Amino acid sequence: MAYNRCMTDSPRNGELDLAIIGGGAAGVLVAIQVLRQARAPLALALFEPASQLAQGIAYATPWPEHLLNVPAAKMSAFPDQPGDFLDYLQAVDAYPGEARELLGERYASRHHFAAYLQQRLQDAAAASPAQLQVMAQPVLGLQPDDHGYRLQLGDGSTLHAAQAVIATGNSMRPLPVAGADALPADDVVEAWDYDGVRTLAGAHALAIVGSGLSMADTVLALVAAGHTGPLHVISRHGLLPLPHAHGALPDFDPGALLPMTLRQRVHALRGFARQGQADGQPWQGVMDRIRPHGQALWCSLDKADQRRFLRHVVRYWDVHRHRIAEDVDAQLQALQASGQLRLHRARLQRVWREGDVLRLSGRDSAGAEQQWTIAAVVNATGVETRARALRNPLLQQLLADGLARPGPHGLGLDSSVPGDRLCSARGAAQARLGVLGSLRIGNLWESLAVPELRQQAQALAAQVVAGAATAMP
Repeated sequence: MAYNRCMTDSPRNGELDLAIIGGGAAGVLVAIQVLRQARAPLALALFEPASQLAQGIAYATPWPEHLLNVPAAKMSAFPDQPGDFLDYLQAVDAYPGEARELLGERYASRHHFAAYLQQRLQDAAAASPAQLQVMAQPVLGLQPDDHGYRLQLGDGSTLHAAQAVIATGNSMRPLPVAGADALPADDVVEAWDYDGVRTLAGAHALAIVGSGLSMADTVLALVAAGHTGPLHVISRHGLLPLPHAHGALPDFDPGALLPMTLRQRVHALRGFARQGQADGQPWQGVMDRIRPHGQALWCSLDKADQRRFLRHVVRYWDVHRHRIAEDVDAQLQALQASGQLRLHRARLQRVWREGDVLRLSGRDSAGAEQQWTIAAVVNATGVETRARALRNPLLQQLLADGLARPGPHGLGLDSSVPGDRLCSARGAAQARLGVLGSLRIGNLWESLAVPELRQQAQALAAQVVAGAATAMP
């Protein structure tokens, strides 16, 4: 992305009206919204040590086989402009000659979405009275004072911001296998190391730990890079993501689910799916019907039912809710049919190097010991959600200093609902410290995807702009 003159290199006198910590999709969406809503020359800074903005983990892949998991028509950055991503795809001729209606149904390559956000950020900066600085620095610490927050940067310098937004995004869970930490880096590759995964391609056997969306990315990348050896996909539940499907949405009222218990909801949803299939409609329509109500459904469960969901339902929810494009599903099914992709339901125990190979051991659902001989392991276990396991030094500092506390059930960081404000150890919402995205999973559950991120970014920006106007003399 070529930064324009509104994106300067150093903050104004070391003072910021807003610090946005994290330059992935969530942080960039906040920056775009503040720039669009600003009516005064605010000083903003976006802190992101990576070389490119708007990529984060999900959109950092340059490879065309990695597709969005929802159709392009649903991927606008703006709640009030549902066709904006399609406008961008047509403007850059991403899919030459394709009619807009067909383009809206396409699962576009994910790198297009990162480029789209970069372009919309540049457009917003050019048209805004606010100034945006993009700083290639991590924020390692944040301390409050009477006028906002003092930020400690990775190079040892400090800056002051009247308001801050935590948009640090996702991190990978560590590989849950004894012995993994003792292995050389080349033996264990993260699924989100998109280039690193492709270097593993060959005729040897590989293990992929985890069977969700990151697994699908890994398999597609390896096959595209020419891998011909066995792919052992291992997870505790042995469930693959399910595909999207086309069809009309059923007409039941999702609001009727809100007063129900978890057990009653599961029973009702199964009934709606059966009725839909009897009417010739795919079960996926039931999930699409309740999709906009995910946060309300989570928040209306009592704590006991939320715990039951996390213990007994979550993996089944994930494969039905977080689906993959039909083409991706067809490729996975063909690889299974050929015997190259082999799905194993097992709890892993340990991994060790033995000469030129790795040995991986575990037990299947019947308790029988399993062992695999492989060349390398890909960690595809997904997003880390446990607050105490988050590896970001800023988040650990916030927790240690009482500026944050774990969210419900220890998931993410606690935040005000509504309000998007980070809660302190005492539970007080901090008026000048916002948070969005995956860190709000404990409070909202649905908080990772673009529909939630764009709504949160818009609401946070409104609060930031209002707060800055109040603070002005």
